[in-house]
Amino acid sequence: MNTIQDIKYWSIIFLFALQSCNLDAQQLKSSELIVGAERLDEYLPLIKGKRVALVVNQSSLVNDKHLVDVLLKAGVDVKKVFAPEHGFRGEASAGEKINDQVDQKTGLPITSLYGKNKKPSVSQLADVDVVIFDIQDVGVRFYTYISTMYYSMQACAENNKQIIILDRPNPNGHYVAGPVLEEKYTSFVGIIPIPVVHGCTVGELAKMINGENWLKDNLKADLQVISCENYTHQTIYDLPIKPSPNLPNRQSILLYPSICFFEPTNMSVGRGTDTQFQVIGTPQKNMGDYVFTPEDKPGAVNPPLEGKTCYGLDLRTVDAYNQELTLSYLVDFYGKFDKSKAFFTNEKFFNLLMGNDWVLAKIKAGKSADEIESMWQSGLEDYKELRKGYLLYSL
Repeated sequence: MNTIQDIKYWSIIFLFALQSCNLDAQQLKSSELIVGAERLDEYLPLIKGKRVALVVNQSSLVNDKHLVDVLLKAGVDVKKVFAPEHGFRGEASAGEKINDQVDQKTGLPITSLYGKNKKPSVSQLADVDVVIFDIQDVGVRFYTYISTMYYSMQACAENNKQIIILDRPNPNGHYVAGPVLEEKYTSFVGIIPIPVVHGCTVGELAKMINGENWLKDNLKADLQVISCENYTHQTIYDLPIKPSPNLPNRQSILLYPSICFFEPTNMSVGRGTDTQFQVIGTPQKNMGDYVFTPEDKPGAVNPPLEGKTCYGLDLRTVDAYNQELTLSYLVDFYGKFDKSKAFFTNEKFFNLLMGNDWVLAKIKAGKSADEIESMWQSGLEDYKELRKGYLLYSL
């Protein structure tokens, strides 16, 4: 082969390789997960010329920019912001009172939807045509962002306002588990009759709320869901930002459905440490070999068992994705706890988290985790059938 032929040969090989790389890049881009907020072409036409309110927090990102900033830059008439638990910037501790304020960057009024005012009022919606909800959920019934969505839908239905849900993946969306909420135990940590781990995105839940007439007075919201692209319920999704101060990483989010039941007990779940919802312990040495001490920290003001040495378990290396929700930790620690003290410090709140009172009774009666979990399976199967009618993404 002469020099000219060599050049032609390698040029063809190079062009073929370059074309293959471009095809691979295009295929990668086409399969890239795109959240609802990033699909501007889909929802900007829906809000053109309309007065808009946003229900958002720190997770409301369009790539690396906040939705508020993106919409203002696009010329959208944003009137106000409604903020959920933990506030607009997501820095407040669980249960901490959030005051209304003005965003220093944009000058927009921020109204808290946590505390006494959980639902936008008639006056707060008077100068609004459409409400956009864009908050990252973690797929657990007692995580209060879905309750804020419910009340936002209710307010929009009552005041003839449209609501647009910008959907996001559910990091616990690969399974369904736990007892279905009983009506008697409806609260802000359990607003609709779904299991603890509901297996839906917020968009799917919004459709279910509308379709099942779960809004008060059987009202239906004027609802539009902007779905994610290239997402299924088996997609492993690492959140780009903490959804709340005490869920710092994927492991904490996966363990949260099981570990949150320790909140109304004499145990620490790591609030006031850097391993929130990844450790369990109490000042009792027989509880385990792992040692930690909760301290007052931003996002965890006056944490349970502050300043006390706790003994228990380190769950940072547990395969939480495949373990899913389990009562085994709770039942085990209850069995080992000093019976001269109260293990459950707030039984009412525990029952609200669980959505019933019978699980607590079974734990006290000495039933195993497997026995208790088997008792909620029939309700779970009924829910799975119901869910099928509202799914936007394949299982």
